[in-house]
Amino acid sequence: MIRPLTSRRRFLGLVSGLGLTAVAGGLLGGCARGGQNASEIVVSFNDLSQPFFVAMRRELEDEATKLGVKVQVMDAQNNSSKQIADLEAAAVQGAKVVIVAPTDSKALATAADELVEQGVAVISVDRNIAGAKTPVPHVGADNVAGGRAMADWVVKTYPAGARVVVITNDPGSSSSIERVKGVHEGLAAGGPAFKIVTEQTANSKRDQALTVTQNVLTSMHDTPPDVILCLNDDMAMGALEAVRAAGFGPNKIKVLGFDAIPEALARIRAGEMVASVEQNPGQQIRTALRQAVAKIKTGAAPKSVSLTPILITSANLAEASRISEVK
Repeated sequence: MIRPLTSRRRFLGLVSGLGLTAVAGGLLGGCARGGQNASEIVVSFNDLSQPFFVAMRRELEDEATKLGVKVQVMDAQNNSSKQIADLEAAAVQGAKVVIVAPTDSKALATAADELVEQGVAVISVDRNIAGAKTPVPHVGADNVAGGRAMADWVVKTYPAGARVVVITNDPGSSSSIERVKGVHEGLAAGGPAFKIVTEQTANSKRDQALTVTQNVLTSMHDTPPDVILCLNDDMAMGALEAVRAAGFGPNKIKVLGFDAIPEALARIRAGEMVASVEQNPGQQIRTALRQAVAKIKTGAAPKSVSLTPILITSANLAEASRISEVK
């Protein structure tokens, strides 16, 4: 439950336990304006071990500096219980706006409702919050369209049909649910010759994707898949490693990812990976932060913003938002 904590000792214990310290805990930006306190804007990321969210945090820091605001960052470490506790701490500290990338779309609904009841505005980013009594404005890419773009590439590249492996990201997250939906819709539109031979999660982790892919290739060695669709790029890196180790070249098994991180872009440029879906994490978090600042300064209600994803291949690498980071 998100309720004011009346005990100062309990408050300090909660804050200390969550690691919410200045700088180390993520106190960002320049001088506050308009009397803004350090805790008025809080950003809760689902997992800052993932390259996508590391990049998003970096963009957040840059935008906070440009706007002259201070933002407190929390890392849920892919744990819904911790994320809810983090949001409790945010309410205690007097947050006016919370930007959150949920670990689980449904698990955060009650927490979001209680924040809103206390007058705290909530904006979701990258992943939405489902089931809240008051719909939470969301800033993010159209993940269904992103998944469909991956499937459309398969259908176009293999007109006679293809055997497809799908490796999903965080179970329960809207990004995973929606990307899977887009992949299924796109392959179904191609007809029965496009078969998902297995669909497994690797929880957005490279090492888990390596293991999943190794097991898949071992069990299907005589009839290997044509394509492996990884619903984030870190998993795609693990899948590529397994494909190489099993002796399958990039022309035998195609690997696609999602997020267009620099490492994936480098693999695409080298011809080792065929594509990744660009969803522009910088634009997502910058848009959300601007809305948070506007809410505090002018009372403007945050609004949902949907960004159109782009499938990045060797033909349009220049369109990737992070191409300048590729060595």
